Amino acid sequence: MDNALSAPAATAPMMVSPAEAAPNFVQRLNGLPLRSKLTMGAGLLALAGAVLAITLWSSQGDYRPLFSGLADKDGGAIIGQLSAMQVPYKHEGGGTILVPANQVYELRMKLAAMGLPKGGNGNAAGFELMDKSSIGQTQFAERLNFQRALEGELTRTITAMSDVADARVHLAIPQQNGFFREQQKPSASVMLTLRGGRTLDRSQIAGIVHLVSSSVPELSPKAVSVLDQTGALISQAPSDGATGLDGQQLQYKQQVEAGYNKRIFELLEPVVGRDNLRSTVTADVDFSQTEATAEEYRPNQGPNAQAAVRSSQSNEQTNSNPALPTGVPGAASNQPPVPATAPVNGASAPLQPAQGGAGNASSRREQVTNYELDKTVRVTRGAVGSVKRLNAAVVVNQRQVTDAKGKTTSQPVSAEEITRLTDLVKEALGFSAERGDSVKVISAPFVVDKNEPADLPLWKQPWLIDVARSAIVPLAFVAIALIAVFGMIRPAIKAAAPAKPEEPKESVSEVVDDAELLPTADGMPRLEAPVHSEKLDRARALARDNPVAVANIVRDWMAGETAS
Repeated sequence: MDNALSAPAATAPMMVSPAEAAPNFVQRLNGLPLRSKLTMGAGLLALAGAVLAITLWSSQGDYRPLFSGLADKDGGAIIGQLSAMQVPYKHEGGGTILVPANQVYELRMKLAAMGLPKGGNGNAAGFELMDKSSIGQTQFAERLNFQRALEGELTRTITAMSDVADARVHLAIPQQNGFFREQQKPSASVMLTLRGGRTLDRSQIAGIVHLVSSSVPELSPKAVSVLDQTGALISQAPSDGATGLDGQQLQYKQQVEAGYNKRIFELLEPVVGRDNLRSTVTADVDFSQTEATAEEYRPNQGPNAQAAVRSSQSNEQTNSNPALPTGVPGAASNQPPVPATAPVNGASAPLQPAQGGAGNASSRREQVTNYELDKTVRVTRGAVGSVKRLNAAVVVNQRQVTDAKGKTTSQPVSAEEITRLTDLVKEALGFSAERGDSVKVISAPFVVDKNEPADLPLWKQPWLIDVARSAIVPLAFVAIALIAVFGMIRPAIKAAAPAKPEEPKESVSEVVDDAELLPTADGMPRLEAPVHSEKLDRARALARDNPVAVANIVRDWMAGETAS
């Protein structure tokens, strides 16, 4: 038996170490086909490119808007300056330029020192035009430059407003002549470009109108027109009272109605509950202006009233001619006249004396008396914006009543409560039946619209779309890296790896842990069993755990061999 076992062992080849027998990894790679080598190289390049792209994309940092809504000319000038300063930037739609967040304010100050952005009125020159005067400049050119300078200064002033993005001012200043009656008045037009979502109120528009009218001599505010970027006229001339309600009157009317409506809500909402009340008030406001002047004259009144003398004038005049003696001179003619025998009652001339000569006399008396009369002058001006009539309509929601079974029903408000609510509304409005006011309060069920959210699929949700847009770039790089690793590099590495040896069959040498190789059944020498065989490890573990059982098995083997 010993000879039989030793004979095949002598013919076994010499043992070769695995390190000497197996080629290394580089040699196995060199042994690969050319196609596998090219595939592996392309995969390595794709992996390196993906890693580099992810690194650069993550190191870009946070970009913030430097300027938004820039014109093409200003945007090109700013981009040129950023390129000269070697500052990274991004240009997006809408005239927006993005720069790194940590350089936004510094770049704004630097660009402002350079006069950028100039804005839409960057080419509007001001009074600096007057600094450039030539020797042969004509009077027309000088007047034209002055008008351009004035338009540029007004444009700069108007665009300084926060709501105005751009403005253009056109002045029509006629040339004055020596004839006053033939002189024409100047006029102006202003074109405004407002910022997105901004509007101008009436006070701001009036300020622009008065700014332009005050800057040009003899320019009336009525001759200034202000338009927006859509071409709509946003300035209106002062109302002359004959064209109906103007904007201020309409605004006053709305304020009056809103005030009354607020009173109703503040009074009734705590009673009927929140969102259970709807009301509207219509006010008839009188904006007419009435002025009356009256004069009254009457005598003094009262039982003991005496006429008051204002002025009295008396004039009396008397003319007389004495009688001359007549007849023959002598004693008889020198006698005095006989006294009058009849009384004098306002006679215009006295009686002729007896025996006297002819004579005449005249008297005139005038007297004018002026008396004072009462005079009353009344000037009545009607109030502007007085309320002539009020109409109020109030709707109260029906009450929700829940019975013992938990069922909820709607019940109208009782008539007594409607009456009480109507009285409250009348008191809040200052109801006047003589004025013709009317108040109507009713109870009705409110219809609540059920706004069910749209059942959008998950892939259409806005938040998911935003996340996908922000993550699509890094995910694409990661996908390229995975394809390069598992589709190109891994197959080449797997092909270059050594082949895994097949698991040998169980033999006596594995069981007894004999280093000498035994010949196989077909007479060929077997290779060395792997050091870490699974079955051998189990046998050794069994020997360690159950030494008595293993000893019995070996004894049986030995006893059976001796018996044979």
